[in-house]
Formats: sequence, structure tokens, C-alpha cells
Amino acid sequence: MSLHDLPPPRKPRRLGLYLPFVLALIAAVGWTGVWIWARGEARARMDTAVEDLAKAGYQISWKERGIGGYPFRLNVTLTDARVREPSGWALESPRVEAQAYMHDVGSWLLATPQGLTFVRPLGGPVTVKGKMIRMSLGDFEKTPPSVSLEGVGLTFQPAAGAQPFALQAADRVEFHLRPGPNDEGGLFAKVDNGKARLAGLIGRIAGDRPVSITWNSTLSKMSAFKGSDWPSAVRAWSDAGGEISVRPSGITAGEAVLGANAGTLGVGHDGRLRGALDVSLRQAPLALGTMGQMGVVPPEAASAASAVAQARQTGDQARATISFQAGQTTLGPVALGPAPKVYEVR
Repeated sequence: MSLHDLPPPRKPRRLGLYLPFVLALIAAVGWTGVWIWARGEARARMDTAVEDLAKAGYQISWKERGIGGYPFRLNVTLTDARVREPSGWALESPRVEAQAYMHDVGSWLLATPQGLTFVRPLGGPVTVKGKMIRMSLGDFEKTPPSVSLEGVGLTFQPAAGAQPFALQAADRVEFHLRPGPNDEGGLFAKVDNGKARLAGLIGRIAGDRPVSITWNSTLSKMSAFKGSDWPSAVRAWSDAGGEISVRPSGITAGEAVLGANAGTLGVGHDGRLRGALDVSLRQAPLALGTMGQMGVVPPEAASAASAVAQARQTGDQARATISFQAGQTTLGPVALGPAPKVYEVR
């Protein structure tokens, strides 16, 4: 018996070999289209935001803008960027680098590798440089959005002819704004191991010792914080009943300490702080005496406030209440001077 000849082997089908490459090419072309569309959207939204803010009195400009980061990021680079708000405050930087991932274009990380300059309406420009200066932005659909600013190894240099700035340097500076429940917002700020400028009040109190600042608070009625400029937004927020609940905070300048244990603050129609803080004072006579010598408060008021602090001292600390009422700041029963201004009344 003989066997039939076996059929010749079939040639291998090449579709299975090429199909993964074809699918990868189609996906790459499709993703490229998505990225190009996202880049165009980023450019258009930036231009729209600049136009909308210009109507509200803000000035935003840059010399050159580049958008890259293909395939998984959007990288925006601005040169000679400047933002100015209606009351005169401004931020400038020779180079701003912003980055967002394609899967989360609602969260951005910004950096200023060559430093930045903030311009005070009355005091003039101050140039800030450091090992790292960066900001993160997100939660734009919430009120307030999430904002974080961090700086490491910072130096502060006023421009020629500008007024002095309280700090000369700081190891670390942080600022955080977060949305919270019940129409609230959390505000936290911190300065670690600051070096005060000796010509100023804090420098006179601290001497050559470090200065540290911590501020921790919760703001209510954040949805009402709206307006064409800073004063109108603060007025709208205050009229809606907005208040600041202060949590443990404080300033340490050498041996002197001002600690805010608790309190509630607001802003009056005169643009000045109102409310009260329960505070702890250490080395109060030194600080108040320096304030009297420099004319920050009248010398007789400084002397009376020192006597109040000493009378309430237990150990090396004194407890007292600082009140902001009717445009005045008082320590216990002693009037120290005008309450701090939050905005200028026009």
C-alpha cells in the first residue's frame, strides 16, 4: 500500500506579522492628531484668558511663546513674561516654564529657572532668585482653585531706588491655597530661616538671628470673592460675610515671638482689618521698644503696651488680645496705631 503525497506547505501569511505595526502606526497618527488639537486648545485658551483679564484691567504679556512636549506632555515656555493687576502689583520673569500631562491638562506645574521680580505699587520692584522657584495650579473648576508656591534658597534684592524689603534671604518659602467644604478655602504660608534686612523693623528686633513665619487660616464665603480688581473682590467677600478663622500661627524674630493662638478677622469698609486675635508674646518689651524707637508706634504707646505685656507675663511669655476695631490696633487697652490696610479705599 502506498501513501498519498502530502500537500506542499502553505506560505506563511504575513498579515499577522505586519498587523501590530499597522495598528501602532494608526495609533501614533491618531495620538499625534490629539496632541496637535490639545496644543491648539492650550494656545486658544491662553489667548482668550488674556483677553478676558484685559477687560478686567489686568495686563498680561510675553515676548515669545513656545508650546511643545510631544507626545505625552504640554510644555509652554514664555520669555519676558509680565502680569500686572489693576492696583499696581506685578510679576515679571525672563523665562517661565509650564508643564501639564496629557492625561491631566487641568493641573499645571510652573517654574522660573532665572528667578522673578515682583513689583509693589508703592515700594517698587524686588528681584527674587533661588535654587528652586515653582508653582502648581489645579482644581480650576473649584473656588478657590488649588495654588501652591514653593521657593528654596531664596534671595530678595530691591531694585535701585526701591524701598527696602523686610527679608534679605530665606531657606524656604511656601504658600498654599486649597478649596474646602462648605464654601471655604484654606490658606497656609511659611518662611523658614529668613534673614531680615537689618535696616528694617524685623531686622532690628531679630539682629543676626533667623526669622520664621507661619500662617494657618480658613476663609469662609469664598464663592463671593469676585471682582474686577483686588479691592472690589475683597469688598464683595466682606459684604457677603466672609471671615478669616486663624489657627495657630506666629512670627519668630530672634528671641522675640508673636504667636496667634486663635481669632477671627474680617475687613471693614475702610479697607482695614477688623476682629481680634488671642496672642502669646515673648520678649514683648524688646519688640515694642524697637517699634517705639523707629516710630512705628508712638513711644508712649509702646511703653504702655510693654507694661501691659509684663503685667500679664507668666514665665517667659505673656497672653494678650490684639484687636482691630474702628480702624485702630490695640494691645489690651492700649492703642498702638492704625489697623493694617488690606486695600486702599478709592
